[in-house]
Amino acid sequence: MKPPTSILAATDLSASSRHAAARAFLLAAETGAALTLTHVVSQGALDTLLKLFGAESVPVEKLLMDEAREALAKLETEFGEPRGVTAAIHLQAGVVLSAILEQADAMDARLLVVGARGESTLRPLLLGSTAERLLRRTLRPILVVKQAPRAAYKRVLVPVDFSPWSLSALKLAGLLAPQAELVLLHAFEAPFESRLQYAGVEEATLTHYRMVARQEALLQLQTLVKNAGLPAGTTHLSVQHGDASSVILSQAQEHDCDLIVMGKHGQGVMEELLLGSVTEYILAQSACDVLVAGNG
Repeated sequence: MKPPTSILAATDLSASSRHAAARAFLLAAETGAALTLTHVVSQGALDTLLKLFGAESVPVEKLLMDEAREALAKLETEFGEPRGVTAAIHLQAGVVLSAILEQADAMDARLLVVGARGESTLRPLLLGSTAERLLRRTLRPILVVKQAPRAAYKRVLVPVDFSPWSLSALKLAGLLAPQAELVLLHAFEAPFESRLQYAGVEEATLTHYRMVARQEALLQLQTLVKNAGLPAGTTHLSVQHGDASSVILSQAQEHDCDLIVMGKHGQGVMEELLLGSVTEYILAQSACDVLVAGNG
């Protein structure tokens, strides 16, 4: 796996998506990747204008496109010029999700960058946004930006479950944040633990059971780091007992991480495009940015 050579940053020009554009320019400066900044004007909204105003809607449509083009240019000036990065500007009318994916395919984008929330606030507790819907329709890595970037990522949490996605997530973390400290985390609950507790198994036996599971997980983490080809001493290994979603969020806070890198889903999932429940929860609840690795 090589650093991304092309980045597509999709923006709806909302305040939240400014953070995504800023991070995309920063990543382009750090990696040398070619950056494209894209905005899609909803064709459905334009069609509504046409129904309401008829031919008089044409000047309004032109005004909307001109304003969008100007806003994209301002983003490039604000975030690109200080870093010496020039972005290609892509503006079109269409079905937002499909247009973004078509552009990603056309340029073979190696990374998509989007904001966590756009203009809609109807579902504040879910990520039912362009970001989540993109994740369900592409295998390309997607960075969901939640915080205004101040600098390169400093500390990155990489939760793994030893599924095939884990190695991809770890490699991608090392490529996008080469100077960052990596915290490699495995959250576990011993197999059938709740059933054993219900069956009255003694706590001492359960403690031993967990200790063995922890030791096995630590060995697997060490093997994973070796297979990822990461330099020695740059990765902190952590094995924590408990529910994966809760452990990931608490460890991100404890280690003051500014990025979490997740696989799209874990073990036992039949459909590659399915967004795993843990990944979906972290996307919705994490305070820091979340990078969802693609396949391979």
